[in-house]
Order: sequence, then C-alpha cells, then structure tokens
Amino acid sequence: MLSRLTISDFDYDLPPELIAQEPLPNRDQSKLLVLHRNTAQIEHTTFANLPQYLRQGDVLVLNNSRVIPARLRAVNPLTGGKFEILLAEPLEKNRWLALVRPAKRAKPGLTLSLISTQNPPTPAQVTILEKREPGTMHVIEFNSTVSPKEVINIYGEPPLPPYIKRSKTCALKSDWERYQTVYAKINGSVAAPTAGLHFTQELLNQISQMGVTITFVTLHVGYGTFAPIKVEDITSHKMHHEYYELSSDTAEIINKAKREGRRIIAVGTTSVRVLETAALESGEKLRPCSGKTNLFIYPPFQFKIVDALITNFHLPKSTLLLLVSAFAAPGKLTGREIILSAYREAIRLRYRFFSYGDAMLIL
Repeated sequence: MLSRLTISDFDYDLPPELIAQEPLPNRDQSKLLVLHRNTAQIEHTTFANLPQYLRQGDVLVLNNSRVIPARLRAVNPLTGGKFEILLAEPLEKNRWLALVRPAKRAKPGLTLSLISTQNPPTPAQVTILEKREPGTMHVIEFNSTVSPKEVINIYGEPPLPPYIKRSKTCALKSDWERYQTVYAKINGSVAAPTAGLHFTQELLNQISQMGVTITFVTLHVGYGTFAPIKVEDITSHKMHHEYYELSSDTAEIINKAKREGRRIIAVGTTSVRVLETAALESGEKLRPCSGKTNLFIYPPFQFKIVDALITNFHLPKSTLLLLVSAFAAPGKLTGREIILSAYREAIRLRYRFFSYGDAMLIL
C-alpha cells in the first residue's frame, strides 16, 4: 500500500471519444454508476432511477449557483488579432480576474474591443491592466457606458470547458439551457456545478414526494475548481478561493438530520466543500456562514457531514478526482484504488465523461 500519494497516482487513460461533447436529449437519461464504498460493489443504471437509492428522511443538498455567460470574444482594434477571455473572479469596481488567450499577446495596457454575433447595441472594451500567475491569468477592466454585469450579459457566451472541442465562435442554442441546472438561482459561477445537470424538475418533485428533504447551498464555481495541479506533491497545491454561503434554514435542516441519524447526500463536489468548510468552521453542529473557501480535499480526509455523494466523472490529476477518492474511503488512502477501478469499469462500458457526461452515486 502507498504510504503517500502524488498527483501521478491520480492519472488514468481515457479514450478521447468518451469525452461528452454535447448533452443527451433528456437530462435524467444519463447513465448512473452506483458505487458502494464499503464493499467496492458497482451497479449500473440510469439517473432517472436515482430515487431507488434514496429513502424517506434523506437530505439532498444542491448547489443553487447560476452560471454567468463568462466567455467573451475580443479583437485588437489596431491589428485585428482575436482574443478569448474567460472570466474567473470579480474584483473591485469594474475589474475582473480573467484567463486571456493567447497570453503572449495579452500585454498590460492593451485595450480590446468585445465582439458578438448578436450585433449588440452598446460597444464595450476591456483593458488588460496586469498579468498574474499563472501566465494566462490577467486583471482586466471593463470600459463601457453600462455596468460590467450588463456587458457580460450582452457579449458573453456559455463558458464551456476546453475539452469540448466544438467551435468556440458560437455556442449551441442548447448550451444556454443545458449548461445550467434547472434549480440555478444565484448568479456567480464561471463553470457549471455539473453533478446537478442530470436533474429534471419532475425528478426533483418525485424525490420530494417520497419524503426526501431538498435544500440548497451556494458555491460560485471559479478558477479554483478546475485549475490544474502542477506539482507532484499534492499537499503543495493551493486552491483559489471561491465564495460560498450556508443559510440558517439549511444548517438547521442538516443539524436535525444528523441528530436523528438520517443521511446527508451532497450533489456535487461543490456542495461537499460548502458543508465540510462549514463543519471545519463551526464543528459538526453547523451554523449559518458565508465567505470564501479554499478547502482542498484529498486522501486521507475525514468527512464530518456528508454521507453520500452524487458526482460526475472527473479529469485525470484534478482536484475533483482527489475529492471523490477521499470520499470513497474516508480517512484512508485506499479510495484512489476504489475510484480508479470504478473509472476503468465505466470506460469499459463506454460511459460518457466530464461536464456533459454520465453520473456516479457513491454510497
């Protein structure tokens, strides 16, 4: 058994054709791999059958953050050179932290004109103020007669991840709806909390009617969730901070359920990070809280709140893969073997991977 883990221990080979490029016609028809972590037993079903694995009294915790149209296209008005801007985090006034590509041509002081296929009525520009580490990260400032929020809504496109190899010049019409959960409410994410993409309102109604309590937390997904780990020693990786909020109602629902021995089922790694951040702040009895979290969960980690997890299939060497590996064997290093074995089985059965892919339930 390994005495310590490195990021290379979380690598795996994925056939490129298994990276989902588009969502399925129906959200809840994705495949669902059910992993029983105590036995490593695996079942295969569809997401529509999720209620079969829930029971009366369970608490289902979802992240209600809404994805903003965070991908912008721009041009250098002097040279005609094209740029892509992915908003990462709001700063003070009209400024944002953003990934700007191509980074080598994104020099501080450069002003770019935003472009759109929709013939927007309001012209807008952004100025690159400074370069941050890593080299593709910059501070930009919006220059317009309207607010940055309005500019983003006018010019922005769904921030699809780079492994979706469709044209970046125009998102599919379906992306505007499908790269968003049906319960998304609070604007702020620059990437979707993808585990929730499988739910329909009808499925949520069915789950509620069987006596499962549905409640919400907020975590605005930022660059920290999908930033690559560039160090071999995983303990040296630093997560970016992301805004989160746990309401008094949700805290009380979870506290009551824990006292009564009922299960807390987190939908997505973002919901896990909110709940476990709150537990570290206040102990196992949660208190309402908000702020920024950079909690990095990797094996071994002892979970205080979450009893089951609904998640997607994650990229090799990612912080998300480390989190689900920690959850597969709390307090141990062996979760890595359990998860990678399940991933090999999913690959053998041609599951679809990543944001628009299939789902996993870890019990």
